[in-house]
Amino acid sequence: MFNKKNFFITGATGSFGKNFITYLLNNFNVNKIILFSRDELKQFELQQDPLFKKNSKKLRFFIGDIRDFERLNFAVSNNDIDYMVHAAALKQVPTAEYNPFEVIKTNVIGSQNVIQSCINNKVKKVIALSTDKAAAPVNLYGATKLTSDKLFISANNYKKFDIKFSVVRYGNVMGSRGSVIPNFIEQSNDKKGFFTITDKSMTRFNITLNDSIK
Repeated sequence: MFNKKNFFITGATGSFGKNFITYLLNNFNVNKIILFSRDELKQFELQQDPLFKKNSKKLRFFIGDIRDFERLNFAVSNNDIDYMVHAAALKQVPTAEYNPFEVIKTNVIGSQNVIQSCINNKVKKVIALSTDKAAAPVNLYGATKLTSDKLFISANNYKKFDIKFSVVRYGNVMGSRGSVIPNFIEQSNDKKGFFTITDKSMTRFNITLNDSIK
């Protein structure tokens, strides 16, 4: 169902974005993929990847931040987007606690910008990536993602044409940037005999990067 379709991916240079685009290029004859991110260096590095070079005619690289509605809306416009995958977010829990409004501007206001630009440009299907931390959140990161989830789901109530908004939540993505696992491995190598966890009774939900993409 993805053959000859147009994709728009926010946060496209992150762990998920890079691997999701790789999955699309390897398994489907997509028409076009628009990569939207604010990281100039990571975009350049992706452009050097052999698979990305081979499919360069299908790829469009846009520098931009989801906080900037005009830039985002311009990138989405006139591209007949079939699937919007919203992966851009600030995700570090301690960073969110120390820089609360910066995280709100990206995870909440930025998400609303994505919703509005999709409605403005009649995108057909929108999928927002979320986290298990959005379930009964106890930190600001989880609270902003819960708010974002509510925005995307409620967007189905005021749409004026056939557009579908969905959210997918998953846990700690093993092998992704920001995963806790490298930290645990480092601590195990230190021979200190303990891991730094929030609470002894806590549960961690884990998923591989490939499973999260599928």
